[in-house]
Amino acid sequence: MLDLFAGPGGLDVAARFLGFDSIGIEWDRSACETRYVAGLHTIHADVSVMRETRFEEIPKSVDILAGGPPCQSFSVAGRGAGRQALDTVKEFIHRLVYGEAEAEIDKDLQAIGMDPRTALVLEPLRWLLKAIETEGRDPYRVIVLEQVPAVLPLWEVYAEVLRGGEGRLRGVKYEAACWELRTEQFGVPQTRRRAILVARRPGEGAIEPLEATHSRFNVHRDRRGVAQREIFTSDPSTNGPKRWLSMAEALDAASRLSDSPVDVARLRTRGAIDFFVVSNYGSGGDPKKRGRRLSSEPAFTVTGKISRNKVYRNSEEYEAGKPDRFTIPESGVLQTFPHNFPWSGYDQAQQVGNAVPPRLGMHVLSKALRGTPPTKEELAAATTWPAVPASTTENLRVIGCGDHSRCPPDSHKVSGARRKPAP
Repeated sequence: MLDLFAGPGGLDVAARFLGFDSIGIEWDRSACETRYVAGLHTIHADVSVMRETRFEEIPKSVDILAGGPPCQSFSVAGRGAGRQALDTVKEFIHRLVYGEAEAEIDKDLQAIGMDPRTALVLEPLRWLLKAIETEGRDPYRVIVLEQVPAVLPLWEVYAEVLRGGEGRLRGVKYEAACWELRTEQFGVPQTRRRAILVARRPGEGAIEPLEATHSRFNVHRDRRGVAQREIFTSDPSTNGPKRWLSMAEALDAASRLSDSPVDVARLRTRGAIDFFVVSNYGSGGDPKKRGRRLSSEPAFTVTGKISRNKVYRNSEEYEAGKPDRFTIPESGVLQTFPHNFPWSGYDQAQQVGNAVPPRLGMHVLSKALRGTPPTKEELAAATTWPAVPASTTENLRVIGCGDHSRCPPDSHKVSGARRKPAP
C-alpha cells in the first residue's frame, strides 16, 4: 500500500495489523521521525514533487493507493476555504480526467488563489493517472481515501469518474462507493466523522457498506434535560451493536497492559476513573461556551489541539482553575494507536490529531481489501506495538532522509526557539 500524506501512520498502522506492507510519503519531518522509530517505511518528500520527479522510486508491486489529503481548509475547525471551493475543485477533477494539460490546470489553480492545501485533494487522482500513463505500471487495484465530511461531495465526483473510465483513465474502470462514518461506531473512544471513498477494480465483488460494531453516541444529549451519566452508562443491548467505548474504558484498558506509559492513577477517585474534559473549542460557535465530556463518554474529536483540553477530577479543581492534561500516549490511545506507540519529534499533539484512527482504518482497509471486517484477534493485537530495533530505525531514516537535499526545502532546519522533542 502507498499512503499519501501518511502523517505518523494511522493507515499504515492499520495495514500492518492486517498483514499488509505499506510505504508512506510524508513532508513533515517530525511525523517522519515517529514513523522511523515505529519501523514504518517512509519517504520524506512532498507528495506532488514525488509524483512529478521521483515516481519511478515507488515499487511496481504497490497496488493499493491510500491517503488523507490535508483537511485544514475543509475542516469546520478551520476557516473553511475548501468548503467554499467545492464546486471549483469538482471542475478541476473533470479537467484532469478529460485530458487537459496539467500545466494549464496548475496555472489556473494559482491564478484563482486557491489555498494550496485545498488543491492537494486532487493528488490521489493525479497519482492514479500517472500510474495509468506510465509504461510498465499497472493501475492501482484498490483506492482508499479519507477526509473530513465536507469533502464527501468531492469523493462522490471521484466515484463517478472512476466508474466511467473515460478520458485519461483509458478505459480503466472501478467499482466505487463513499460514505460518512462515525468513529465511535467502530470502537474508537471519540466522536469523529470521516468521509471515506473505496474503489476497486471490477471482478472482486460489489463494495458493501461497513457494518457498525458499536452504537452511535448522542452528541446532543444535554438538550434532553436528563443526566448524562444516567443514560450513557447503562448496559448495552445484547441484540444490537455494542455500546460506544468511553474514555475511561479505553484509558483503563491501556493502563493495564505490560510496560504501559499510560498511567491513569491520578484520574482515579475511590478506585474508579472519574473526570470531565472541557474542550479547547467553543460550543455552538460561542468560544466562551466550552463543551464538556464525562470520562464515562467518548472523547471530543481528537485534534492537534488536544493538549489544550482541560481535564478535571471534580468541580473543586474546576473552580480553582487547576486542570490536568492528557499526555501524548493517552491522546494516542483515544485515537486507538497502540498504548506504546513511539511518538517522536516535535509537535506530537499535532501528529496525534492529524492521524487517521487506526481502528477505523482497520475496518475500512479490511472491507476494501478483503471484503470482510477485521477479526477479533487482529483487533485485540492492535493494542500493542512491536519493539523496533534501533538499527531498523536508522536504516529507515537513511532511506527516507539520507540525502537531505531530496527532502522538503528547509525541513531539516530547526529553530532554537522551538521546544525540544519529548523523550
